[in-house]
Amino acid sequence: MNSDEPHWDGGGGPERLYVITGGRSGSSAKTTLDLVTLIVARSGPRPGMQPEQAAIVRICQRPLSVAEISAHLSLPVSVVTVLLSDLIADNRVFSRPPVPPAKLPDIALIEAVIDGLQKL
Repeated sequence: MNSDEPHWDGGGGPERLYVITGGRSGSSAKTTLDLVTLIVARSGPRPGMQPEQAAIVRICQRPLSVAEISAHLSLPVSVVTVLLSDLIADNRVFSRPPVPPAKLPDIALIEAVIDGLQKL
């Protein structure tokens, strides 16, 4: 982590997390975020933004996963997803699903190839 990147020590207990999320435990918008969803900022932070949201916008000038954002800010993923859903709803960041894993070939095909190789 660069010295100019924000970092919170996670102090303040559950009351701080309650205040950060406005008491919400879920997202305010219909968003599907998981640990590997990539987040990219659309612009820089605006004056008056919540400090944690401004930090997210600053560090997401390059794509970062939800897990990486959580680690950078030392905040639980559940709190980060609430903040991200607000930023997505405000059009401050956009989310990009990860590239889906390649579909594996049929097991029968793999067995046939192995059988053919063993016969060589």
